[in-house]
Amino acid sequence: MYVDSHAHLEGEQFEPDRDAMLQRARDAGINTILAIGSGTGPGSLDCAIRFAEKYNWIYATIGIHPHEAKLATESDYAELEILSKNPRVIAWGEIGLDYHYDHSPRDVQKSVFLRQMEMARVAQLPIVIHCRPSDNTENAWDDTLDILRKYWAPTGLGGVLHCFTGTLQHMRAALDIGFMISFSGNVTFAKAQNIRDAAKEVPLNKMFIETDSPFLAPAPLRGKRNEPAYVVKVAEKIAEVRGVSVSDIAQATTANFHRFFPRTRNAAATQNKDSHQPTL
Repeated sequence: MYVDSHAHLEGEQFEPDRDAMLQRARDAGINTILAIGSGTGPGSLDCAIRFAEKYNWIYATIGIHPHEAKLATESDYAELEILSKNPRVIAWGEIGLDYHYDHSPRDVQKSVFLRQMEMARVAQLPIVIHCRPSDNTENAWDDTLDILRKYWAPTGLGGVLHCFTGTLQHMRAALDIGFMISFSGNVTFAKAQNIRDAAKEVPLNKMFIETDSPFLAPAPLRGKRNEPAYVVKVAEKIAEVRGVSVSDIAQATTANFHRFFPRTRNAAATQNKDSHQPTL
């Protein structure tokens, strides 16, 4: 059984065949999906909850992505506070910094990031981090890790570095402050040796796998729409890199997820008993 720890299920790319896409995930052995609730920003902050309330094997996050940070208003924060109390919400994110596209000014990104971390602390939710550096010397990794070390690590709530693309140094720094490292389809890309190096070294009990659907389809499907069923290909590549079986990666990452998010344990146990009858 597999867990897709990060998928954007609300995307318009899934409108033509969403039910079939979810059934393919079940058929591929995916027993849990964490639907990411950043959506397209304000106005869609409950997008993941809609799926989590409909399907007992899907859970939700909430949050404002750094791309939409400039759109955040006090009413959006008030809505997030209400949504954080929904029992299907198990994390806050994805939040963080994106210096690659700079859709929002960097000072605004930092302000919204800090505001949401404080809200997540009050809600007692771990955080899911988006970090994408620019191509120049200003590194989002340095700023992100500095912020997490100063403002988040003391909470003890931990979090997830989603779609990890950093160096071994970044990975070690994140592990030191209680973060899980999550790998996506780009671990299969030819030029992504740094990601494979991290996937080889990260302790097995600190690893998640994800698709980031509908983005980042793994090779040989690169360029096509991604979907949760393809998390199996992420597991296959990591198994190859580490010299272990795919079953080892599936079992470890699934156990890691349910240990890190204890609210998901009972549902997973029930599904394993009744895996021949998936609930859609």
